Amino acid sequence: QVQLVESGGRFVQAGDSLTLSCTGSGPTFSNYAMGWFRRAPGKEREYVAAISWSGTSQYYADFVKGRFTISKKNAQNTIYLEINSLKPEDTAVYFCAADYSEIRLVRHSGDYEADYWGKGTLVTVSP
Repeated sequence: QVQLVESGGRFVQAGDSLTLSCTGSGPTFSNYAMGWFRRAPGKEREYVAAISWSGTSQYYADFVKGRFTISKKNAQNTIYLEINSLKPEDTAVYFCAADYSEIRLVRHSGDYEADYWGKGTLVTVSP
């Protein structure tokens, strides 16, 4: 069983930077590929980024365009999402996901459901 808890979301100004954290519990956390998704107000959930269980491979949605960086520290059971040059359209609840299958997470096709989800952390970006 893996439990995920996100933190770091807050109210920021456009152009600011922010780092979100997701800490997992459970002895097998390091075996999971991890990812970030977000849901903006009134919109569908959207894939943001993913990272392999080892942390050596990172994957990003096209809209990221170099502004987001995902990283992982297995020793701390934590993944991070650094967001630079925040825009109002980045306003969303950001969710952390864990999937034993890296391929399934990266493809996140159809009605994708991770093995585990966090409850999310809210990022609000003002113009």
